[in-house]
Formats: sequence, structure tokens, C-alpha cells
Amino acid sequence: MALLRTSRLLRLHNPSSTARALSTAPEPPTPLPAEQPTAVSPTYLQQSPNVPHTWSTNQNPKPHAFANVRFEQTSLRYQPNRPSAMGMVNEDPVRLVQGRRAVCDGGGGALGHPKIYINLDKPGPKACGYCSIRFEQAHEEH
Repeated sequence: MALLRTSRLLRLHNPSSTARALSTAPEPPTPLPAEQPTAVSPTYLQQSPNVPHTWSTNQNPKPHAFANVRFEQTSLRYQPNRPSAMGMVNEDPVRLVQGRRAVCDGGGGALGHPKIYINLDKPGPKACGYCSIRFEQAHEEH
């Protein structure tokens, strides 16, 4: 029993085995920035109808993301292309608030989220952490 304990302690205190395990981190695939779709590209090649380009630096454009065996006989033309949540949040106007605090409960009731208070002391819009609704202090209040 004592032999098992000492071997466990040796494994825990051996920094070289930990360094070897952490030194081989996986790397994301290389993105293809030259082939980004634009607003004039066909809709089935865009990431979504309201945000045509990719929204992450390591994200490949849609035709290259579906380029493996799993999607071999799949036509992107007939696949659903839903609007991006980021684009819908950006279309929502910033709500101006009188005072230094904004209160957000996500619409209230069972469909909302817990009530939170957002500090608006610094200039610029501040987003709710739950629903991304943006609030800003009214300009005459600064």
C-alpha cells in the first residue's frame, strides 16, 4: 500500500510528464480569409442572410466548412440558412436610460431571465449578459 502511495506522489510531482502533456496543444484549422463571401454572393454561400461574412478569425467560409465526406452529396443551396443572432442583436436599437443604472429582466415573467442591474457610469452602450439588450445613459444625464 505504501508503495502505491509513493508511486502516485512521484507521478504528481514529476513536472516533465506534465510539460509533455501540455506542450502538444491542438491547433485550429487555418482559415481562408481570401475567400470570404460578400453581400453580393449568393445567399446559400453566405454565413447567414444578415451577416454574410464569417464572424470568427479562425472560422472557414461556409463552402469550405462543408468540404468533408459527411457533406459529400449535400447541396448548400437547399439547406436552411437562418439569420445570425449577432446580426439580430446589432439591428436592435440601444435603449437610452435616465439615470446611472439600467434594469433588465429579459421581458419579464417566465420568458425572461433573473433581474440584473447594469452600471452606466462609463460612456457607451453596455449589454445585458443574458439577452444582449444594449443600454446607454441618456446624453443629457452625463
